[in-house]
Amino acid sequence: QVQLVESGGGLVQSGGSLTLSCTTSGSIPRVVAMGWYRQAPGKERELVAVMNSGGGTNYADSVKGRFTISRDNGWNLLYLQMNNLKPEDTAVYYCNARSAVRTTDNLWGQGTRVTVSS
Repeated sequence: QVQLVESGGGLVQSGGSLTLSCTTSGSIPRVVAMGWYRQAPGKERELVAVMNSGGGTNYADSVKGRFTISRDNGWNLLYLQMNNLKPEDTAVYYCNARSAVRTTDNLWGQGTRVTVSS
């Protein structure tokens, strides 16, 4: 069974940087897109950044210019470079994979917590 495992979260001061990683165990066939979502306490999960199979990217307005999504080794490694972090970026960050194959579509990792102190 394919799994997504996030890492790299932690506590950082406002203005600092973190890089999140998402490692795929196994292979996801026919990836449509992979991305990062986050959920802050008391709020709904929201899209942070996504990369489609053609390499195109899309970012939430709140992170444009500060966050960068990238991948390596095909889709086995997905990164989120986060710069100039703000307290409002505090959340649990989740990796997500969408696939054209039903059995591997809409996979989620367990999340990694990011806390930004002011």
